[in-house]
Amino acid sequence: MITLTDSAVAAVQRFIDNAENPMAGLRIKVEGGGCSGFQYGMKLEEEVDQADQVVEFDGLKVLLDENSAPLLDGVIVDFVDGLDGSGFKFENPNASNSCGCGKSFSC
Repeated sequence: MITLTDSAVAAVQRFIDNAENPMAGLRIKVEGGGCSGFQYGMKLEEEVDQADQVVEFDGLKVLLDENSAPLLDGVIVDFVDGLDGSGFKFENPNASNSCGCGKSFSC
């Protein structure tokens, strides 16, 4: 199962609270591409798809499609805020290789 840190949950909740429309949750998915073969994608969704796997963290719904869910098993998503910038960081124990930007990986 995917895990979001408290920092990541708080960051996503801020985005949801500031959205113009009510949001059902955060979609996290894996797509082909990036410099290592796969890349992570995130976006707020207004509706949950019937085929989605839904994981909740302190009331925040994380939506995973059936193709992405196995590739995200064991992944930890964190939100880091530092002098050199802020953003989401993915730690994937299943990745055999990842690029320097941390946004793409291979299995």
